[in-house]
Amino acid sequence: QVQLVESGGGLVQAGGSLRLSCAASGRTLSVIDMGWFRQAPGKEREFVASIRWDAGTTYYADSVKGRFTISKDNAKNTVYLQMNSLKPEDTAVYYCAAKRYLGHYARQSLYDLWGQGTQVTVSS
Repeated sequence: QVQLVESGGGLVQAGGSLRLSCAASGRTLSVIDMGWFRQAPGKEREFVASIRWDAGTTYYADSVKGRFTISKDNAKNTVYLQMNSLKPEDTAVYYCAAKRYLGHYARQSLYDLWGQGTQVTVSS
């Protein structure tokens, strides 16, 4: 079983940066994609970015493209989300998730393992 633990959230001013980390433990060999999702108050959870665990191919939501970067360190079984030029609308709980099934990288239902979430708050 794979367990995910996020860290790195916090409060930052608009224009600032944060880096989120997601440490995976357990049988990571079965993971196909690692993704970051976020849920703002009163809104549905949405896809932010994902990375193919073996090849490293990355995908981004249009709203974060050019500002956020997802990366991984296979030796540490850790995925990162570097967030730059943060905006107040980026405020949300950010979740790390693991996908062990084939299918579209942004389809939440295919991600069967989730972290506990970490709060990111961007002040204006």
